[in-house]
Amino acid sequence: MAQVKFTDLEKLNVTKLSGASLKKQISAMLENSSQCRAILETINQDTGEYRIVLQGIIETNPELSETR
Repeated sequence: MAQVKFTDLEKLNVTKLSGASLKKQISAMLENSSQCRAILETINQDTGEYRIVLQGIIETNPELSETR
């Protein structure tokens, strides 16, 4: 499992990511996290728009934390 860097997660704040890129980044984050949960905040049945919040704790390697 590849270690996730906090700088990589900042890329999620880009509004125009491809679905494949977003899936890859979120999957890596979840694989390196504990106590994960997804919260469906809203869903609009008319437009199909939704908002999901992911919450968890990223497990960090103490040796890598110094370089972040």
